[in-house]
Amino acid sequence: MATIMQDHPAWITTSNGAERVMRCRAAPWLLTWTADQPDGVEAIRLQSHDVAGRRPMVDADQGGPGAGPVIDHVVLSGEGTSEIATAVQALGPVCRVRNSDLWDAIGTAIIRQVIRAAQARQMYARFCLAHGTTVAPAAVHRLFPSPERVLDLSPADFAELRMTFKQPALAAAATAYLTHRQTWEQLDPPALVTALQAVPRIGPWTAGAAVADWSGDFSVYPYADLAVRTWARRAAPATEWPEDEPSFAMRWRETAGKDLSALTQLVLAWGGTHVRSP
Repeated sequence: MATIMQDHPAWITTSNGAERVMRCRAAPWLLTWTADQPDGVEAIRLQSHDVAGRRPMVDADQGGPGAGPVIDHVVLSGEGTSEIATAVQALGPVCRVRNSDLWDAIGTAIIRQVIRAAQARQMYARFCLAHGTTVAPAAVHRLFPSPERVLDLSPADFAELRMTFKQPALAAAATAYLTHRQTWEQLDPPALVTALQAVPRIGPWTAGAAVADWSGDFSVYPYADLAVRTWARRAAPATEWPEDEPSFAMRWRETAGKDLSALTQLVLAWGGTHVRSP
């Protein structure tokens, strides 16, 4: 069976796969993935269409920038022979949909700060349900609240959702996004990671996670974080992985080589097929 990365909290499990809504430049899109196909990337039915059902799927090489979701087929170069490379390649075909909405990517990374992944998924869902935009006909889905909406919310609104500690970061990010969006979207991933860290309460982890989600370049992801360290140790138990983050990051870069982005995505996908990331 093929695998779709569901690292973003907007993915909702269905009876035969998963689905998600995403804000693109022109309109919201509904993404549907079904898991009942034979092995192989071509068999992954990842259909992207606007909520009126008018638009066909747009794959990574079609449609032009901003036309719709971009689907990355995540593969190693074929040169890796490490234990971890062998483990993740056993997943078979793996795809990931880039987050077409930079604001959502930033907001999601802020929600993920400090808390565990399962808690972040619940908080993201509550926030969207309470203050996001309803997308019909997929009424069970809500888009992440717009930056304008975030700035309109009161402290009481955040307190009601037990998100008081998230308000300062989300408000600062919303203000900065509305000011710098056009500039940010023209930057390459490393430069954007640096630019985002000028926003109060956005540090290296948040900036790297947001940019990786949006760009699909996981070489800027905080690949020494708890999730990567946990799944690397479980997927490749015979490998001696360093305990501290700086040493792990160095070992990870050495192991991955030019496959840094792909290997980071694949180990997160491996974790997602076993247990939800910690």
